[in-house]
Formats: sequence, structure tokens, C-alpha cells
Amino acid sequence: MTAVNDSISTGIGSELTHEEIFAAHEGGKLTASVSAPLDTARDLSIAYTPGVAQVSRAIASDPALADRYTWTQRLVAVVSDGSAVLGLGDIGPKASLPVMEGKSALFKTFADLDSIPLVLDTSNVDEIVETLVRLRPSFGAVNLEDISAPRCFELERRVKEALDCPVMHDDQHGTAVVVLAALRNAAKVAGRDLGSMRVVISGAGAAGVACAEILHTAGVGEIVVLDSRGVIHSGREGLTPIKQELASYTNQRGITGGPEAAMNGADVFIGVSIGQVPEEHVASMADGAIIFALSNPDPEIHPEVANRHASVVATGRSDFPNQINNVLAFPGIFKGALDAGARAITDGMKVAAAEAIAEVAADDLSADYIVPSPLDPRVAPEVSAAVAKAARAEGVATA
Repeated sequence: MTAVNDSISTGIGSELTHEEIFAAHEGGKLTASVSAPLDTARDLSIAYTPGVAQVSRAIASDPALADRYTWTQRLVAVVSDGSAVLGLGDIGPKASLPVMEGKSALFKTFADLDSIPLVLDTSNVDEIVETLVRLRPSFGAVNLEDISAPRCFELERRVKEALDCPVMHDDQHGTAVVVLAALRNAAKVAGRDLGSMRVVISGAGAAGVACAEILHTAGVGEIVVLDSRGVIHSGREGLTPIKQELASYTNQRGITGGPEAAMNGADVFIGVSIGQVPEEHVASMADGAIIFALSNPDPEIHPEVANRHASVVATGRSDFPNQINNVLAFPGIFKGALDAGARAITDGMKVAAAEAIAEVAADDLSADYIVPSPLDPRVAPEVSAAVAKAARAEGVATA
């Protein structure tokens, strides 16, 4: 076994030891449980042969009955190729499995949804799509996870086209939903309106693109996106199709240059990259700025620096206020989609999820509290109810 650091700081007053971490993962973090009694010979005859044959015959005659008489309709497939895992990069499917098991554990804990990790030994988009199409009878929704950009955009689009069930790449949309929730409440704390805000997004990968999309849908006034080459604008050469699409609805003023040009006078900075931002760029932002520096463990702008220039600061870390954590979003989103029998997860459902998250924290808003704790038991039920309602309103629900 490869050696690792003896301890990891959690930022919440304690450290995790090597022994503690590995002991918790011994044998994996998941088991299968049985919901039907199997205590007597009669129980066996009902749950398995000969009784189960009646259920199988009924489903063969009416495949829709599988939703009622199997776990399919409540099962989420957590799918990864291991190509962009946490901050570890392309570590492959086997090494990604502990993360996918953890994701499944979060589904069960926060939304009481069963899920199964599926790590695939291929990064070929065609092969992944074909695999999921062939496995479709076994699950009710797909959570794509830790798949590298730009393949993740094409893969999500094609899986959504191929399957008649909810599909979401959480690295994109889970982050975006929580960012929108946090920004709604941060704007209230700062006495601002989303429609008048100038927002800079640093990073045009999975999370950055999704953040731009959902903020645009929510009516944010102006959005400027930065990648490693600077501001994305329609006149820049060499844009990928994804960045060409970004350029079509962002940066209406046609800003060019780098972070300095983008951040000058901006109201909001959202960091979803690993690029560090000099303090002089931060100081050039508008008075009462809002800074979400979400790179983890090293934020693009350290909170100590951000707090010298901003009215509200959020990070991706648990040791500072206002943690932007995807677990606020994805369990409730999938539960709401499955409760409604949704055929897809729409933009409207994601915005509804963001509004529900924001509302949970609305009564106690402050600069240090713009989103609820990931452990707040109110979050997933509120999100799932809002998502199911939106699915029905948008006509994608079947239940």
C-alpha cells in the first residue's frame, strides 16, 4: 500500500489520521440490504421461486410495472471513468471507486436513495454511451461524476439524448446550483439585485461553463468568463465549440485581456479554477464585492485577502464560512426527479433547486451564512419537493 501523509487537517478542530481513514474504507463503504422478509420457507417462496415468476411474467407483459416491483425507479447509477477525480486528476476507474462509493453513501444518507457505483474502464464517449444504454433496464437515473472536460460536455449531452431518464453531471450542475443559491442570498446580504450584477467566472471547465449557464438563465446582468488564455469573447481565435457558445451570451461589452481587465469594477468573482488571483485585481472590484473562491484546497483568493475587499466571501472548504458544497444539491435534485417520474433534469428544475437551498437559509442570512450547512436535515426534502414541482410544471414528469 502506498504511503500517505500521517494526518490531514480538517479545519474543524481535529485531524484525520491515516489509520482512521483507511479503517473506515476497509471492505468499502457500501453494502446491499434486504427489504423483503426471508425468515421462513413461505418468505423464500414469495421473494424468490416460485412466487417471483409471477412478478416477472407481469413485467414481461407490461414493462412499466418494473418501476413498481423492482428497485429500478429508485436506483441512481453513479458513473465515472476516473479521468478527473477530485484534485487528483486522471487516476483511473479502480482508484476512483472509493469516491463513487462515497457519493452513493451521500445519496442514501441525505435523500434515502439507493445508488450503485459504476466505474468504467474506458474514456471513449461512444463506449460509455453504449454501456449505459445497454444497462438502462437496471437503473432509474444517472449521476455522471469526475469525468474530464471537455469530454464531459459531449458525454452528458449524448447520454441525455440516449436515455429516457434523469441524467446529470454533478461536477457541472451540482456546483452551479449551489453557486446560484449562494449568490441569491449573498446579493440580499449586500443589498443588490442579480439583474444588475457584473459577474466574473474564472475557469471554463465543467463547473465554470455550468455556472455561466445557470446564472444566465437566472437573469444575472453581465457574465464574463476567463480561461487560461484570458477573457472569452466572440472575436478570440481558437475557441472550442463550448467556448463559442459561451461567447454568444456572455461578455456583452466585449471585454478583452486577462483577469485584471475582467475584474476591474466587477461585483462578483466566482473561482472554479486553480489560478491564483493577485490582491491588486481583487482591490479593483466594486465596493461591497462578493467573492466565491471555490478551488479546494487552495482558493483562488485566500479568504483573509478576500475579506479585506469583499462584503461576502465563500469557499469550497469546510474551515471557512459559506462552504459551497454539492451535497446541498444533488441528493434532493435526483430524489425530486425520481419522485416526479421525470424523463430529464431541466434548467428550470436546477433553478428551482437553487431557490430551495437559498430559502432554507433565508431567515438567518448574514455575511457568514448564505447557504445552509450540508448537514442541515431540511435541505434535501425542500430541494426534492421544489424539483418535483418544477418537473411537473415543465411537463417532463410522469408521476
